Amino acid sequence: MPNLKERILDVVKGGPNLSGFATITKDGKPWVRYVMAEASDDLTLRFTSFTNARKIAQIESNPESHLTCGITDPTNMHLPYLQLQGRAEFTTDREARHAFWSDRLGVLFDGPDDPNYGVVIFRAYRIEYCRVGLETEVWERDGEKESQSLECGPTASWFEAYKEKTTP
Repeated sequence: MPNLKERILDVVKGGPNLSGFATITKDGKPWVRYVMAEASDDLTLRFTSFTNARKIAQIESNPESHLTCGITDPTNMHLPYLQLQGRAEFTTDREARHAFWSDRLGVLFDGPDDPNYGVVIFRAYRIEYCRVGLETEVWERDGEKESQSLECGPTASWFEAYKEKTTP
C-alpha cells in the first residue's frame, strides 16, 4: 500500500482540481471560493487569480488559509478527499507566471504577461486524508509526520446511510 503522502498525491495530481479555498476577511470571518488548484510533488498547490481579487488582500493580511479538494461528483462519495491547512502567498513574478501558464487560462487572461494575472502559491503544512466512515489520516510537513487521528465526525453516519442505499 502506498504511503500517506503518495495517496494524497493520488488525489491532487493529474490536473486542475476543483477546490474550496478559504481565507479570512478583515473582520475575521471565513470566506470561501472555488479555485482550480494544481499540485506539485512537494504538496505545494498553485492556482491563478486576478491581481485585484479580494482574496489577494485577504492573503496579504493573513496568509493562513485552507483548501478542500477531492470529491467533485456526489455519486463518488466513497473516494478520498483532503482538508489542507497552509499558508498562501500571491505572486506576479514573471518566472512564476510563465511557469504556471497554460493555454486553458486564455479564457481569463491575455497570456502570461497579462498585468491582471498572478499565481497563488499554497504551501500545506497539515493535510487530513479523509474517507467517509473511516479514520482520518494526518500528514504534517514538519518532519513529514504521518498519523491516524480523528474520525471524520458526522460522515461516519452519512456513510452508513450511503452504504445502505447503494448496496444491493
